[in-house]
Amino acid sequence: QLQLVESGGGLVQPGGSLRLSCAASGFTLDSYVIGWFRQAPGKEREAVSCISSSGGSTNYADSVKGRFTISRDNAKNTVYLQMHSLKTEDTAVYYCAADSRYFYCSGYVLNVYRYANWGQGTQVTVSS
Repeated sequence: QLQLVESGGGLVQPGGSLRLSCAASGFTLDSYVIGWFRQAPGKEREAVSCISSSGGSTNYADSVKGRFTISRDNAKNTVYLQMHSLKTEDTAVYYCAADSRYFYCSGYVLNVYRYANWGQGTQVTVSS
């Protein structure tokens, strides 16, 4: 059974850093595009970043460019989201998602409706 599990969330002060992990079980990630998404209270789920199956193609929402970095370690079957310079507006539940239909992480793929497989999410709270 295909399963994605996010971890690494928590409470951090503004300006701080966190690294989220998305671990897969029941399948190997190396043929999947992986996306990170987030949903703040009262808001719609939004795209944060995605990475191609090889790791050679990445894309970011404008709101996180220069602060977040997505990467993957296919040997560990895990994708990461390194977050720096966190802001209070980054507070949300962060989800990872996987889909095997795409090769590159284009703007078309950086979209919540493009992914068939989702994790349960991890809470990130940025507060002083």
